[in-house]
Amino acid sequence: MKDNRSDLEIEKIIRDSMKITDIPAPELDKKLKVALYQKEAILQKQHVVHKVSLWYLPMVLNLLIFSLLTLLALLTIENIYVSYLVAGICLYVGIAGILLTIAGVKKANIKEDITIRIEKRGVCI
Repeated sequence: MKDNRSDLEIEKIIRDSMKITDIPAPELDKKLKVALYQKEAILQKQHVVHKVSLWYLPMVLNLLIFSLLTLLALLTIENIYVSYLVAGICLYVGIAGILLTIAGVKKANIKEDITIRIEKRGVCI
């Protein structure tokens, strides 16, 4: 491909036009900073977002369900060995659910993902 002299000239004109030489007046800069700081102070005074973390909810529900199943097995199964076996399995699954939830939260760092954010109305950012 050949280099055209006009292409170089057009490129130089484009580069020159892209240079910004306008500098805002110091008064305008100060006014904008004051407005920005005022908005920031207003937003800091108001609690815009309330966060409710729900990472523990699956663990609690799992433990509650399997505790109830343990109690049900102990009360309804008449053979004592089978009832203890079923109760032990239910307790094991409940404890395993707790450990899996804790490991999953630490490994995958999902506490922020399982969070409900409640925003106040009427606040404009």
